[in-house]
Amino acid sequence: MSKRQAQKAKDRRERKKAALPKAELKLLRMAASKVRLVVDLVRGKPVEEALNILNFTPKYSARPLAKLLRSAVANAETKGGYDVDTLIVKTAMVDEGPQMKRFRPRAMGRSNRILKRTCHVRFELGTAGKSAEGK
Repeated sequence: MSKRQAQKAKDRRERKKAALPKAELKLLRMAASKVRLVVDLVRGKPVEEALNILNFTPKYSARPLAKLLRSAVANAETKGGYDVDTLIVKTAMVDEGPQMKRFRPRAMGRSNRILKRTCHVRFELGTAGKSAEGK
């Protein structure tokens, strides 16, 4: 391995180590617009409060989001050595995923296309520092 390649690999490792704890859920079988309604409730909140909100939200997407948030907290504990009590949901993003296309038979030999939508959800956690005090 050349010196340049070794330096690039070292830089990648340092960037990865400095990254915030995160968890990502791909191909969630719900429309992104419906998931965003629930994600907006927890963005910027402390982790404990966010989990309580998700546990008592009657939306269908709240259960997989709570599971994802618990996974992000576990990542922060094991890999980053963060204190769980000081963590907040720093970034919560919902992106559209691929759509499964299906067809429904209609009258007189016609058919309509049905789009079964998916989404990708990403949570990044941060410590409750200056950004949390301003709210």
